[in-house]
Amino acid sequence: MEIKVNAPAQVISVKPIMLPAPGRGEDLQVRVSAPVTGNELPIIVFSHGFGSSLDGYAPLVDFWAAHGFVVIQSTHLDSRRLGLAPEDPRTPLIWRFRVEDMKHILDQLDLIEASVPGLSGRLDRSRIAAVGHSFGGQTVGMLLGARVLDAHGKPGEDLSDSRIKAGVLLATTGKGGDDLTPFAAEHFPFMNPSFAELTTPTLVVAGDHDQSHLSTRGPDWFTDPYFLSPGSTDLLTLFGAEHILGGISGYDVKETTDESPERVALIQRVTWAYLRNALGLDDSSWAAVRTALEESANPLGRIESK
Repeated sequence: MEIKVNAPAQVISVKPIMLPAPGRGEDLQVRVSAPVTGNELPIIVFSHGFGSSLDGYAPLVDFWAAHGFVVIQSTHLDSRRLGLAPEDPRTPLIWRFRVEDMKHILDQLDLIEASVPGLSGRLDRSRIAAVGHSFGGQTVGMLLGARVLDAHGKPGEDLSDSRIKAGVLLATTGKGGDDLTPFAAEHFPFMNPSFAELTTPTLVVAGDHDQSHLSTRGPDWFTDPYFLSPGSTDLLTLFGAEHILGGISGYDVKETTDESPERVALIQRVTWAYLRNALGLDDSSWAAVRTALEESANPLGRIESK
């Protein structure tokens, strides 16, 4: 199946850019990847899965940057390279630190822009999207409006950010409560989301073979952010995909259990087209992607919309 995209541009990537972050315990490290040409470039802030870092997810980041986006990645406190101890007082609140990391990036766009040679004056700050995978999807979901339910089932604090105009949730966990295993319910109380307040336009991507050890349900658990959210406009279900969705976390990574370059290529193009449409840049690419999937003799997935 062929999905046409614009010709790739050369990309410049700068890391680490250190953002002062009082109260975090250490500065926030970010990486910026951007096309060397073009102006009024839309922005993607990306939140990695548990244990990863600003060096992860190159298959997606490289593609987005080569096709017109400025991508900003952070290293969250749960990154393996930081080695945060379980007894560290920040550990129980990592989910909140993650959300604050993403907001801090948006607060520091002037510093970030000035730190990348040739990027000054080329950002379109009115077109910002957030994308996250797994734990990063939970982080991004909060920025899009999702909330954590308290012990009484009431939605907690609103941590959404109006600067973010669209989102993509990749392999993002679903409801809590009885849908969690006893281990998950005990150790991850923040995994009890309410998607009712998620109103930002969002694409949800789920694998139909993604069986989580944190849930008592099957792969359909990862479709909850779509079915339970008024803002999630579209769902891409990937046939045969497990949690790394074919290998999005890196070109050569051990955790990829369902390696599929074709599946990764589809995710690259679908997410690119969706964000261009959601940010008001181009609606023809999104229509073309949908048509290509519908007309494919052997589709790798399907898109459904509300």
